[in-house]
Amino acid sequence: MTSVKSSQTENLSPKLSPTPQQPVLSHNLTIRLKIQNLPGMLGKVTSLIGEIGGDIGAIDIAFIEKNYIIRDISVKVKDNDHGERLVNALNNLKDVKVVNVSDRTFLMHLGGKISIANKIPLKTRDDLSMAYTPGVARICMAIHNDLHNAYNLTIKRNTVAVVSDGSAVLGLGNIGPEAAMPVMEGKAMLFKEFGKIDAFPICLATQDTEEIIKAVKFIAPGFGGINLEDISAPRCFEIEKRLKEEMSIPVFHDDQHGTAVVVLAALINALKIVNKKMENLKIIVSGIGAAGVACSKMLMHAGVKNIIGFDRLGAIYSGRVEHMNFMKDWFAENTNPEKYHGSLEESFNDADLFLGLSGPGTVNSDYLKRMNRDPIVFAMANPVPEIMPEEAMPYVRIMATGRSDYPNQINNVLCFPGIFRGALDCEASDINEEMKLAAAYAIASVIEEHELNEDYIIPGVFNTKVVELVAKSVIEAAIKTGVARKTKLNAEENF
Repeated sequence: MTSVKSSQTENLSPKLSPTPQQPVLSHNLTIRLKIQNLPGMLGKVTSLIGEIGGDIGAIDIAFIEKNYIIRDISVKVKDNDHGERLVNALNNLKDVKVVNVSDRTFLMHLGGKISIANKIPLKTRDDLSMAYTPGVARICMAIHNDLHNAYNLTIKRNTVAVVSDGSAVLGLGNIGPEAAMPVMEGKAMLFKEFGKIDAFPICLATQDTEEIIKAVKFIAPGFGGINLEDISAPRCFEIEKRLKEEMSIPVFHDDQHGTAVVVLAALINALKIVNKKMENLKIIVSGIGAAGVACSKMLMHAGVKNIIGFDRLGAIYSGRVEHMNFMKDWFAENTNPEKYHGSLEESFNDADLFLGLSGPGTVNSDYLKRMNRDPIVFAMANPVPEIMPEEAMPYVRIMATGRSDYPNQINNVLCFPGIFRGALDCEASDINEEMKLAAAYAIASVIEEHELNEDYIIPGVFNTKVVELVAKSVIEAAIKTGVARKTKLNAEENF
């Protein structure tokens, strides 16, 4: 699942992400053990696993040999080193032999996670003659005579390209296009599962801005929309801007705008609980990368007037010249109205919201004690947030992260399937600010007033209402702003 990515932020902390304190599902091993069939042996095995810190799931008997029982034990571990220590310890246990170790996450990725399937059968000569030659020539000419027919007669109407150059992948950084493919495949899975959209992972073997723009434009005829993914800042700003200007299909950089939409949705509901208004908020943003800039813009569109942003060098303000680029120049001119340039800690004085898009350990509880009444903290760096909920909760009213193991997960999957579903269904030429704002309010509206509480300000990623409401709201905004080329939709196209 996608959520706020450290690669799309600026890490204010020099610390590396620490090893998780508890075993995690993404490091899930299935260990096949050959165990002497003696009383108490299974207990010895499970006790050893517990002593080393493994979290046991299922225990199954694979088969039985003379004097031995072969068992498959599912164990969650903290990381690769933890898993190796566990396996070595089991191998050194008397009357126990490790037969095989399978990593369930790697098994899930064998051969890739997606495939292409035909929508119609090819069983007869007649089927072939209509789907391919000679019948397909009639379809080609219909499109040649009217290019808009591509929306009705090809996969274009329901297809998105997930495009990356591998320069800013998850928390991994610049790992290149091949290594980025598993993430793009995962994104394609999310499009299909939540939005019923066919998405293709496209990883480009270039990190040159002009070449990426050309490549996307060259492949565009086959797609109804472009989702840019994991492209490093500040290049991502220029690439998206140019493609939006030079193409007639929606272009959406999810690391920027998906994050911003879901952050705004969470804040809309949080403010209902603390009884505050957008225009009166003081917001501190740590990490002015792609996500930080986009979130700030979105919050300003929603009415926020006082945002102070921080990067590695400190506060960003009008007149600062060190470590700047064209987007930070824009940020400096349009935020921080009082030109604050003190420390991050002191900026928390009377702040209403801390928005973390940086890295682990950026803030501590002393910072939070300075905040205004009923403080809100969205600490969204992954996998380790700027401050852990356990440390923050005694001092804040509402806490959210990008993690699924705490309440209030701010996750981009709440946004992009519905936004693209709506944009494709109305054949939008763009995804504009009004459509994004509509998406944010739609996500927030999923939680009814009587359901709202400090631990439930944002719906869960598997809530089936989300995509439907977002798509409808996006279509309405697209029609209202004149970017929808199709204004009358069939019931099945508009949920």
